[in-house]
Amino acid sequence: QVQLVESGGGLVQAGDSLRLSCAASGRTFSSLHMGWFRQAPGKARDFVAAVRWDGDRTYYADSVKGRFTISRDNAKNTVYLQMNNLKREDTAVYYCAAKLSTATTYAYWGQGTQVTVSS
Repeated sequence: QVQLVESGGGLVQAGDSLRLSCAASGRTFSSLHMGWFRQAPGKARDFVAAVRWDGDRTYYADSVKGRFTISRDNAKNTVYLQMNNLKREDTAVYYCAAKLSTATTYAYWGQGTQVTVSS
């Protein structure tokens, strides 16, 4: 089992920055691919970014490329999402997720953290 706890959400203005953190426990963190997803009110949960178990490969949704950066610190069992130049449409609940490096789907999810961007 893997437990994930997100933090760092909040209310910011358009153009501001925010950094989300996700602390993992319960399994060797360095064996996990990590991702961030988000769900806006009335919409499906969407992929935002992902990072490979070793940190060497990252992936982003087109809507956040150039503004968001995913990173991980395997020594701290933590993955981060640095969000710059936030827009109103980034408002959502952000979820951290984990999957084994051999898996095709994310099996472990955090409870989510709210990010609200005002204009």
